[in-house]
Amino acid sequence: MILKRLFSPKTVDNIGRLLLRNAPLAPTRISSQLSTENIDTEDANISKAMKAYLARASEHEEFMKKEIQEYQIGKRHLANMMGEDPETFTQEDIDNAIAYLFPSGLYEKKARPMMKPPEEVFPQRKAAEFDKTGRPFHFLFYTSRPNFYKLLYDVVEHIEVVNKFEDAMLKKGIQPDPNVTLDISGFQWKDKTAVESLLLERLSDRDYEQFLNAIEALRKHPYAYCVKDFIFKYLKPLMNPASTSEAPKPNYDEDGRAYITVYECMRKNARGNVTIRSPGTGKISINNKDITYFEDVQSREQILFPLLFTNMVGRVDIEAEVEGGGYSGQAGAIRWGIAWGLRSFLDDEMVEKMRLAGLLTRDFRTRERMKPGQQGARRKFTWKKR
Repeated sequence: MILKRLFSPKTVDNIGRLLLRNAPLAPTRISSQLSTENIDTEDANISKAMKAYLARASEHEEFMKKEIQEYQIGKRHLANMMGEDPETFTQEDIDNAIAYLFPSGLYEKKARPMMKPPEEVFPQRKAAEFDKTGRPFHFLFYTSRPNFYKLLYDVVEHIEVVNKFEDAMLKKGIQPDPNVTLDISGFQWKDKTAVESLLLERLSDRDYEQFLNAIEALRKHPYAYCVKDFIFKYLKPLMNPASTSEAPKPNYDEDGRAYITVYECMRKNARGNVTIRSPGTGKISINNKDITYFEDVQSREQILFPLLFTNMVGRVDIEAEVEGGGYSGQAGAIRWGIAWGLRSFLDDEMVEKMRLAGLLTRDFRTRERMKPGQQGARRKFTWKKR
């Protein structure tokens, strides 16, 4: 090994201990490549760095076993309190039970009570990257970020693959088809934190920018669709497919017109139902009245905004029944119902644009209640010393 040729065995051991001392700075992962069970710590051939790693790994394993045991006990207690079977009690049931038993009004979700598996709460340990004699497994071990440089190496390797494929096509006289390209609309590159969690290494802003430049060069290749599986590993969707793509199919009335009804449209204290019929003439009916049901212009603009955004003005008819709340709440409820119902008459690209514009997000905000012992929801009584 090159390092052993340049340095003495004692110096190599010191370097190994230094690398192990700095290892907790990055998130880590357990691997079966080298475990504490198949190595005898009394072996004279084991380096000091490996002995230190084995001691730390053993402590971590004991700690995780204890945390997992406590998690299972807490899970059974929650199941018993909720009257459910502990054997079929899932993580979703745990989250619902925590929200029911320990309600919290904190806006930040991370600050609310939670109960997650220990594997998701505590950072995992990194597997030993060298054998018992101190020889590293990874050929880029001494670059200090082997996984990151291996990723760049893989990107270049995939670029060479698509280049060879392009050369083969050109020899056959086949030009790249501009209509057959890798479409990543609705996706974006994972942020630096997500890439770090995949690589288990910390990256600087310069490293992340270097990665984006390399992966973007691969994506722009005319034959990038040949390696789309590799590219999509580092993309994340901009939307939740379950919430937007699964639009219900419209029904048909006696006249053969398609219609869809959205129930329980909520905004503040207003509740309503909205029915959209297509094709239509742009007729809008609100509680058996036209759009003049709302006296102020702002509420009317709220009703028309989803239709204007999707260019559906004059192409559908709207029938809405709403009650409770004021004009602002009723207009907000009808607006959400119209936007949610229009999904059945639009393509996926327009639905994605609606989602990005915030039309498909329900507004759950309500008036904050008054608190006892103070003048209002947040306002306090004037304090006087005397």
